[in-house]
Amino acid sequence: MTPLWSLFFLIVASHAAEVCYDELGCFDDFPPWGGTPQRPAPALPWTPAAIGTRFLLFTPKNRYYQEIKPDESMEASNYSGRRKTRFVIPGYLVKGDEDWPQTMCKAVVQRENVNCIAVEWKNGARTRYAQAANNARVVAAQVASMITFLMGHYNQNAGHFHIIGHSVGAHAAGEVGTRIPGLARISGLDPAEPYFQGTDASVRLDPGDAALVDVIHTDGRPFQSKLGLGVTEPVGHIDFYPNGGEQMPGCSSNHGRPSDLDAIWEGTSRFDACNHARAYQYYTESIGKPQAFMGYPCSDMESFAAGGCFPCTGGRCPLMGHRADSFSLMDGLSKTKFFLNTGKSEPFGRYSFKATVLLTGSRWPNLGYMFVAFAGKKDRTKEFQLHVGSLVPGRKYEVLVDSELDAGEVTEVRFRWNNHIINPLSPKYGAMHVDLLRGKDHQVFLFCGTEKVAENEIQSVLPCPV
Repeated sequence: MTPLWSLFFLIVASHAAEVCYDELGCFDDFPPWGGTPQRPAPALPWTPAAIGTRFLLFTPKNRYYQEIKPDESMEASNYSGRRKTRFVIPGYLVKGDEDWPQTMCKAVVQRENVNCIAVEWKNGARTRYAQAANNARVVAAQVASMITFLMGHYNQNAGHFHIIGHSVGAHAAGEVGTRIPGLARISGLDPAEPYFQGTDASVRLDPGDAALVDVIHTDGRPFQSKLGLGVTEPVGHIDFYPNGGEQMPGCSSNHGRPSDLDAIWEGTSRFDACNHARAYQYYTESIGKPQAFMGYPCSDMESFAAGGCFPCTGGRCPLMGHRADSFSLMDGLSKTKFFLNTGKSEPFGRYSFKATVLLTGSRWPNLGYMFVAFAGKKDRTKEFQLHVGSLVPGRKYEVLVDSELDAGEVTEVRFRWNNHIINPLSPKYGAMHVDLLRGKDHQVFLFCGTEKVAENEIQSVLPCPV
């Protein structure tokens, strides 16, 4: 250690302190909580009153939330010990979308008979970053205290509880797991990088915090150079990297300097947190559309984008988001990253196919475009560009397709082509065979064409005769 660092740690140690808040326990700023290279500015958490934590209960019986407290007033609420319970803890607050945990809870109770509790701590979160990161420790203690109360009064055990946390809130969820061993699940939504990445496991979210820890990474570029707010390293049993986990479609790159972090967190600096927020947006949509967020095991994003990890085989593809718990870990801990694509805007979820088209048609060379669309029992997709360039009869053309619509069992492929430039010879082309491989289950649909069509006419390609 350099003399400068030695002096720094001596100064930090001389100012280390501790605060205690009744039944929540004591909190200090000694290492690993402060005075380390990862957490250079120690800060003691505020009082619970200053943080202002509220617990907002949603159940299938109430459209609007009921504010609850761990006391006898719970008896007047719609909380039921016969239901599983999900907590949602926010972290970074996007201006205008501060109440997203309530939106998530509403989506949950519309589809499940559960208790969903949105944890609100806006006062404690919207402050300078180091303070917010430490205030989250008190929030975690309050959530743990609430769970302890619920277990004691409603005959529940830790396996009835699932904590969903975003940003700093993901690490707060991890702290809840430390305080309440045996939690069923923690879902970390782009866990925050600053003050957490590279720290001791007791400070951050890690696989030991619950029976299942599933994580979505959406803003994983390095904080010091690219101002990415999310961790890059795997921190769960299952780690998902939609679109590579760094730059989300429809979002701009993060702009600013690391020294802007406090202003970003306080909301006084113009900063587009689109990438960071995508994690909870994806999760919320996955509640109603779980199959649209299938993750494919792959070594890296480049291999995934090239189609090297498609389709899913052997049932080894978990669903990112709400239904991640339907995936069985063979050895208790996945050693593989999972990748998937999403859309630029809602709906974000995608259903993946690989189409292979055998072209037939006029023999002379022609430059043009080819497109395919799919129709099924549920819906019809938009057109996808199959190829641009030379149209060569007898050649096979392939395209990986991510559709925003689930067509279900595909019953028709619609083929269309057009010229790159005006062609006076009026050629005709068609899809002689189409092999359609569905990503989620490796199912192959075979289609046979019986005609050729002129430019911009639609060829209906139907299932091959059995």
